[in-house]
Amino acid sequence: MQGSLPIWLPNCSRAAITGASSGLGAALAQALAGPGRILHLAGRDPARLGTTAASCRAAGATVTETAFDVTDAPAARAWIEGTGGLDLLVANAGTSAGTGGTSESPDQVARIFAVNLTGALNTILPALDLMRAQPPGPDGIRGRIAAIASIAAFVASPGAPAYSASKAALQRWTEATDATARRDGIRLHAICPGFIRTPMTAPNQFPMPLLMEPQEAARRSLGGIAQGRARVVFPWPVYAAARLMGALPPAWLSRLPSKAGSRE
Repeated sequence: MQGSLPIWLPNCSRAAITGASSGLGAALAQALAGPGRILHLAGRDPARLGTTAASCRAAGATVTETAFDVTDAPAARAWIEGTGGLDLLVANAGTSAGTGGTSESPDQVARIFAVNLTGALNTILPALDLMRAQPPGPDGIRGRIAAIASIAAFVASPGAPAYSASKAALQRWTEATDATARRDGIRLHAICPGFIRTPMTAPNQFPMPLLMEPQEAARRSLGGIAQGRARVVFPWPVYAAARLMGALPPAWLSRLPSKAGSRE
């Protein structure tokens, strides 16, 4: 997949990705890299971000790399505006932590929401402004925005309350905003993957059914965007189980092991 421009988005030559240092973000960058493509990559770790950027340049892409924290709203806006125009933004940066069988500290809750929800909006909102001001492409689309949520959005997980809640808020906001943004020629996509083999999931001590490699998750994410789906969710067996668990009475969910939080 690396180095081949997906024919489903012939006008997607300019993309920006947060959290591109590793995991799904790096896989998405590498999947989009190729001659004629301009990639704006962001992450907190300059060294790891440089590794991703180098692999994308080797595939023929023109790459800029910027190290900043998405919770820094002015830095996020400056990064978006500095691109000069975008066909695709992937708000991928995120963080995760569980309860460890006890309870979440106030600092942990605040950090998770600041990164997963507010941090995503810190890039999405200026990207919406940027895209509204640019002309539509051959397909009539001015730009696309993909927010990386999670299947955890569909379950009030006792093992990861802040994580599941932050992803649920991002997923709902993205899908609701897509309905009105379409009138401006902009599409939003809530990407809701299951477990992905990344540094974030490496510490997990609980079963992770249908664990995916980042490259497969990137392929499915881009495929869903290509099909124009507002909600891109995979794998289906895990999604079905999450929806079933989400339909259970809260009192039943409270009996689940609190150490089994969800992360991708």
